Amino acid sequence: MNFTERDCNMKQAVMYGGGNIGRGFIGALLSQSGYQVTFIDVAEPVIKALQTENRYPVRIVSTQGYEDVWVENVTAANGNLPEAVDAIANCDIMATAVGARILKFIVPNIVAGLRKRWEMNKGPLNIIICENLNDANKILEGMLKEQLTEEECRRFDETVGLVEASIGRMVPVQTEEMKDGEPMRVCVEKYGFLPVDKAAFKGKIPEIRNMVPFAPFDFYIKRKLYIHNMGHATCAYLGDLLGKEYIYEAIAVPEIRVLVQNAMLESQMALHRRYGAPMSDLQSHITDLLYRFTNAALKDTCQRVGGDPARKLSPEDRLIGSSLLALEEGITPAYIAVGAAAGLRRYLQENGGVQSLEEAKTALLAVAKIESDHPLARLILAYYEMLLDGCSLAALVTKADGLKHENMQPVV
Repeated sequence: MNFTERDCNMKQAVMYGGGNIGRGFIGALLSQSGYQVTFIDVAEPVIKALQTENRYPVRIVSTQGYEDVWVENVTAANGNLPEAVDAIANCDIMATAVGARILKFIVPNIVAGLRKRWEMNKGPLNIIICENLNDANKILEGMLKEQLTEEECRRFDETVGLVEASIGRMVPVQTEEMKDGEPMRVCVEKYGFLPVDKAAFKGKIPEIRNMVPFAPFDFYIKRKLYIHNMGHATCAYLGDLLGKEYIYEAIAVPEIRVLVQNAMLESQMALHRRYGAPMSDLQSHITDLLYRFTNAALKDTCQRVGGDPARKLSPEDRLIGSSLLALEEGITPAYIAVGAAAGLRRYLQENGGVQSLEEAKTALLAVAKIESDHPLARLILAYYEMLLDGCSLAALVTKADGLKHENMQPVV
């Protein structure tokens, strides 16, 4: 079955992005929900394999073993060819998982697809945005409307739903060992729920396996970013300090576990105060995440999880964003700042910077947009100076413990 031979009687879905999240999570959920799924990509091996085989394997891995699942009723369209526009014009639901930096490059195809479906008077189109990006819906909307006329913008507002999603499933970089003779295999963890913004849908909300619509959705975006992503990044950057390759190795170090868990608890308290979320629910979420970080079968690396430290240290992202929220809610981010300091160290290493306090101050201003006299900057820089002096993780724990019990903003 190729693209032109799709069964028109079945629901049609477009999954823009045939990578690990696209195949290992969202595309699989769409297929299992009764959709024929067209992956739009530009990687020729992926396109050819999906068009030829019309299925691919997903392996759910854990420390207890693995389970193989075949994802059926799939094909692919080349993002550089008109067939990609046709797929968007004719689908019933669409999702993106291309990466925040690639999003702008897929906009022309989405615009062309929308125009074509408007010409055909097709119904509303909901686009589930599966990107690790704050305000992804607003950013994508801005990109799309830049290329639309005033009249098209009005029609867009009436017929297109930009639905933010919170991607909790961990999908590492796939090694040849993980592919185990199947080039298209994706290894994933068992967790597979997909929270989405209930209020953003246009028309009837589609029934998609494990999709959980919530409103208001801002809380779930922040929970993912400030607990899951922040804890994951902190674990990776602290693992770097000890030369650990894998996340499961890092979280097994008692001092790292203490720092990561307490950083997540700081975000828990901040989110509770800001949104009124039940503490028990947040605590259960943290407990589950800490267990999932120990999944050795995933072979998720500190290098991957800590990648792109500039983005992860940006003002609203996982480390700085969660710290600022904590401060706004009267909480000293004593543990989160340890992760930020270790992330700052990684940023300077990757960008050829000299490991010095002055370089760290410059970098904080450049990527986090905070001056060196800001309370958060003073806290991060104090930890960074400890790292420069070669202090132990135990010393960092002691420092953070002391600050935690001070009922004041951090003064360093």
